[in-house]
Amino acid sequence: MSYQKIFSGFVFICSGVIFFCCSPKKNLSIELRFWVMGAEGEFVQQLMPRFEAEHSDLKVKIQMIPWTAAQEKLITAYASNNLPDLFQLGNTWIPQFAALQAIEDLNFWVRNSTSIRPDFYFRGIWNTNCIDSSLYGIPWYIDTRVLFYRRDVLARAGFPIPPRTWDELYEVSRRIKKNAGNTDKYAIYLPTNEWAPFVIFALQAGSHLLKNDDCFADFTSPEFKKAFSFLIRFHQEKLAPLGISQVTNVYQAFADEYFVMYISGPWNITEFKKYMKGNLADKWMTAPLPGLDQNTPGVSLAGGSSLVLNSKGKYKSAAWKLIEYLSRTETQVSFYHLVYDLPARREAWLDPSIKDDPYMRAFYEQFQHVVVTPKITEWEQIAFSKLQQYAELAARGAMPIDEALNSLNKDVDKILEKRRWLRGKIKRE
Repeated sequence: MSYQKIFSGFVFICSGVIFFCCSPKKNLSIELRFWVMGAEGEFVQQLMPRFEAEHSDLKVKIQMIPWTAAQEKLITAYASNNLPDLFQLGNTWIPQFAALQAIEDLNFWVRNSTSIRPDFYFRGIWNTNCIDSSLYGIPWYIDTRVLFYRRDVLARAGFPIPPRTWDELYEVSRRIKKNAGNTDKYAIYLPTNEWAPFVIFALQAGSHLLKNDDCFADFTSPEFKKAFSFLIRFHQEKLAPLGISQVTNVYQAFADEYFVMYISGPWNITEFKKYMKGNLADKWMTAPLPGLDQNTPGVSLAGGSSLVLNSKGKYKSAAWKLIEYLSRTETQVSFYHLVYDLPARREAWLDPSIKDDPYMRAFYEQFQHVVVTPKITEWEQIAFSKLQQYAELAARGAMPIDEALNSLNKDVDKILEKRRWLRGKIKRE
């Protein structure tokens, strides 16, 4: 063999080696798409470096979506087969996306997980993600409603501790109103443009809200009428202002003793602290909601947001790793410090920054007694549209209670007409 041929072959081999070495490396990492609502999108981004350091083959692309546009954007993404790998859903949205078969049944993933188990969570909160025998979401952060109250004003009314029953709530309200004399002040704020108190007290009274497989309204039942009438009584006796027409700034009104009790959630703790400063700083507190009687703890709503998987996602296993990471106790505590969302995992509540916060104790106790609203896609329309409408009419005396509840039943039955047809169709098939 000539030296020229040997040299030519050597050059060819070297050229191939150089070409191989200089070629761009194939990108082996997976980019997970994660859609997050509201302020959480900004803050969860700060938790991603640690996750990506633990999983060098995974990158997370977070898209922040305003709550006001979230539902429409998710539905549009579903229709165009463009949902992200995982996303955040408000608990009341779970039924809608489960009905569309847009989100994954997570039973398989939980069964094979060592870091997520049902008993790690508050039972009522976990249940918000369950429909029939399927699990569609993992609680991420949670909320419920408790009683915010002025401890100094209640003490002057002879209640050194907050009311524990409906009767006590009514009695302390009467005393507070009496002590205020002829001044334009009230005991409790029960705005009719907030449906939650009416539903909470109805659930405490034993109402199911809907009946016959959630296909018909049940707002004329004795249980719902008892709760509805109880709350309307506060308006009729001027123990509560009518609503936003009389209360333009909730926090200032609370500081001024315009009202001294309010049923609200953890998002308001920071706001109340801004107004209750100086000599008012120790004059307010939170408490679990009063129950129907001494033998019945006051239930409240199971709220918050969950993490779900796209049922058609390509990277379910990778996305599940992110859900597990965000569900760790230490991650939940870190997230709480960033955005003050209450952690879903029970163990996180043992962290001193949460456990020793006096305003958090009522929430922890209340989470032992939370229940979920009807798991149907029509629920938000029923609550926000119809229930609030007739509560307003009854509170203003524009419609008698019986007439309001009969009309509410008829309107809700119309909303549920399609559901009845679909359920009937399923049974016929």
